[in-house]
Amino acid sequence: MATTNDLKNGMVLNIEGQLWTVIEFQHVKPGKGPAFVRTKLKNVESNKTVDKTFNAGTKVETANVDKRTMQYLYNDGTSYVFMDTSTYDQLEVAPEIVGSAKNFMLENQEAIVATNEGRVLFIELPASVELVISETEPGLQGDRSTGGTKPATLETGHQIQVPLFITTGEKVKVDTRDSSYLGRVKG
Repeated sequence: MATTNDLKNGMVLNIEGQLWTVIEFQHVKPGKGPAFVRTKLKNVESNKTVDKTFNAGTKVETANVDKRTMQYLYNDGTSYVFMDTSTYDQLEVAPEIVGSAKNFMLENQEAIVATNEGRVLFIELPASVELVISETEPGLQGDRSTGGTKPATLETGHQIQVPLFITTGEKVKVDTRDSSYLGRVKG
């Protein structure tokens, strides 16, 4: 058990039997009346986001979430297989739980797998990853004034928008939260 004063981003709460991740929180002390905590919570299973207000100092039940760094091995067609690098235990994760993380995962890449009482909750990737462009159209010469973009397919098969000067075979940095292009990778 914790109080609303202990809330932190990323903390997982157990509210009425459902698990919610704290996305953001704000302690508010109005001039009149008691202080309260305004939070934005995301349901771990349905990904639904809600705003919830707690009175300051209210007890909230925290969920015991075990976050482990695991290595993504492969997709066997029905599930994604991860391996704990310290124990070599393998864990199969359903595609619904992997979600959009599949767009940025390569075999042998590390990811954080969050579990609660043996049940996988979500997969957490770094904020950005470096991937190779497997296919994109050549940019049109002289079409630079608009700062335009074009579609490009990553080595994972996911499609993103990149600047016109990017070519097939280049390595780029991609934001895993919104699929945005962050820049070229030198090297």
